[in-house]
Order: sequence, then C-alpha cells, then structure tokens
Amino acid sequence: MSTDVTNRVILREARPEDDKVIGELLVEAYTTQYAKLMPEVVYSEERKAFLRDVASRRKVCTILVAEVDGQIAGTVALYPPGAPGTEAWLPNTADLRALATGVRFQGQGLAQPLLVETEALAKRWGVDAISLHVRRGAKGVARMYERRGYQRAPEGDIDRLPDVYLEAYLLPMK
Repeated sequence: MSTDVTNRVILREARPEDDKVIGELLVEAYTTQYAKLMPEVVYSEERKAFLRDVASRRKVCTILVAEVDGQIAGTVALYPPGAPGTEAWLPNTADLRALATGVRFQGQGLAQPLLVETEALAKRWGVDAISLHVRRGAKGVARMYERRGYQRAPEGDIDRLPDVYLEAYLLPMK
C-alpha cells in the first residue's frame, strides 16, 4: 500500500458533475482488472451502460469518491436498507456496491479509506450489517473484504444472473 497516495486522499460524497468521471472510472477499472485476473469475464454494453449511469444510482444510494490531487481516483456506493437496486438479502442491512479505483491508482491502498468511510456511514445509519457480493473466482477481492471482517454468507449468493455467480459477504455492525 502506498501511504503517499492514501495520505493525500480526500473522501467526499459524489456530486452531479462527478457522474461522468465516476462512470468511466468504473468501466475502465472493472474491464482492465478482470482482463488481467479473469480474462474470461466480458462486460456487455448493457453492463457498461449500467456502470456509467451514476446519476440514477446517486438518487437511491450514497456514492463516495476518493480524490487525489483534485482527481477522482476511486469510488464506492452504499445503498441504505430497502433502497431500490439493493442486493441486500437481510433486513436493516446496507449494501456495498461498485467499489473501484482508477487504473493508475490500483494497488496503492485507496480501497481501504473508501471502505472505512462506508463502514462509518453504515454505523451512522444504525444498520445491523453491510452486505456485498463478489464475482465467484475473484479471490483477491474476496480476501480484501475478509481481512476487514466480512464473512462469507452463502445464503445471500446470487445465481440467477446470466453468466455470473455472485458470492455474498456480510460485515456485522452490531
């Protein structure tokens, strides 16, 4: 982890003028990372369009950004319990989605301050837990969450999507 970058990070809530940058960051980060680690994963144009539609998601969840030297370098979304689009399977559970860092910032530790901030936000909301899903086979991503205390929760797995199986994880907050 590069403490240089994490020492310069500013975390804030996304604004409408950030939507395009966040959407492109998500598409680039996901397609680049999966191309390296899981080349069989292909992102459809429909999935890319969903990732780029930050404005719609910002209406129903909190999207945070990590800025480094005035540039958006990372992002994450946290859905409150019951929000449209949440994949949480338990009541009073926030849903963490779309964690990504820009390609030039990957591997420098920016995911950690974003996760710290989402966990603090979930505590302020008074939720019982944070849920999330990891694409089956993305072992490094799963390990990152497990190191933060997220526990595998097979009862929340999503296997109904075409061409993807999502494994569920849960971080108890109480």
